[in-house]
Formats: sequence, structure tokens, C-alpha cells
Amino acid sequence: MNQNDHVAAVQAETARFVAAVRSADPATPVPTCPDWTLVDLVRHAGSVQRWFTSLLLQRIQQPPTERRVDLKLPERAEDYPAWLAEAAAEADTAFASIDLDAPMWAWGIDQHARFWVRRMLFETLVHRVDAELALGLAADIDPVLAADGVDEFLTNLPNASFFAPRTAELRAEHRAIRFTRTDGAGDWLVRLRPDGFGLEAGDAAADATVSGSAADLLLLLYGRLDRSAPGVTVAGDGELLDLWFANSAF
Repeated sequence: MNQNDHVAAVQAETARFVAAVRSADPATPVPTCPDWTLVDLVRHAGSVQRWFTSLLLQRIQQPPTERRVDLKLPERAEDYPAWLAEAAAEADTAFASIDLDAPMWAWGIDQHARFWVRRMLFETLVHRVDAELALGLAADIDPVLAADGVDEFLTNLPNASFFAPRTAELRAEHRAIRFTRTDGAGDWLVRLRPDGFGLEAGDAAADATVSGSAADLLLLLYGRLDRSAPGVTVAGDGELLDLWFANSAF
């Protein structure tokens, strides 16, 4: 997928999110986000979109030192779906007004404005799934989009320690986990080293493997699916997988 695909997908995923929650009870619990209700979920997703949009419009070149964004929070819980739609519209205007290939600070590996579009996409997608699951709706994910999300997650996770501190525990004596997509092309080898972890190119042997559809892998990585779920196959070093899943989700 390219940045134009990501831009379009942000809008599509937000529209689906809004459609799911528009007529729902804002107090509905969200099982995949313990202690949150639907209104908490929507508030979080819209706040993240507005924060990322602010960063893009500022073209920041170094880590921000403060987080001052006018979130325009509505007074009534029932107005949050429309508020989320407005956040996506503001983001789309920002995407069109800047060069997404321009250099820009990002917490991940890709130090360009496009990083924030891709990050916004998968933040929105995962929470759209949270909402649909909470409401008993079908929470399917386009396979190509899901595979891109797996890649985005595994590429950036080594840089996420400032908000996912447990990733500091992902250390081992050069042990590798292979994540393999079963519904199309997609294979990722993550190596855990004494000084860190990260994706590794090539076809080196893995100490543990996790296989599933692109959608299942994405939800598994984000902690929305258990590795014992139907359609997911795990093999190899169980302790290594325990270490990974206990410390990698965010």
C-alpha cells in the first residue's frame, strides 16, 4: 500500500467506525479495552486523529514538548460520533495540504509526514474493530490492509518504548519468531537480541512460529485476539511466545 491508499483508508475506516457507533448506547462496555465504554473509545480515537493532524500541520522536526490541541469535545455523549467524523474530515484536509513525502519527526522509523497518516490509519482501524466487537457486529478487515498493518506494527514496535514500556522486556539471546500470513503473501521474522529486537530480512530459521490470516495476525499483535483462537497456529518455543505476547501489545 502507498500513502494515497492510507489516506483513503483513514476516511473509510473512520466512516465505518462512525456508522457502527452512531445509534449505539455510548455507555456500552468495550471488552477489548477494559474499563472503557463506547464514548471513551470514540473520544480516544478522535483525540488521536486531532493530535496527529496538529503535528502534521506544524511539520514538526523534533519531538513535541507539549500537547496543546483544541479537541473541540462535545458536551453530550451522543454527539461524539459526529465529532469523530469531523476529526477525520480535518485530517483529510491536512493530508491534502502538505507533502506527505516531506521529512518530519516521527517516533517510528519512517521520518516523513506519511508516517503519521499510516499510524492514524491503524489506530483508527483497531478501534473500529473494538467498537464493532463491543456491539456484536461483523469486524472484518481487508486482507491487504491487514497485512500492511502487521508490517507497520512490527516495523515500529522497537521504537514504541516511551508509551509501551514493557517492550523493554523483549530481549533474548538471539531468538527469532516468524509471523506468517496464510491468506496471501506476508512473512515477518522478528529477532530478539540482548540489546533489543526488530525485524530481520531473510529466511533464517525461527525458534517459534505464528501463522494465521492477515486479519488474525493483526488482531493478535494488538492483543485483540488470543493465540489459541481458531485459525491461528503456533509452534516452537512456547516460553519465547509467552515473552512476546506478555510484552508486545499496545
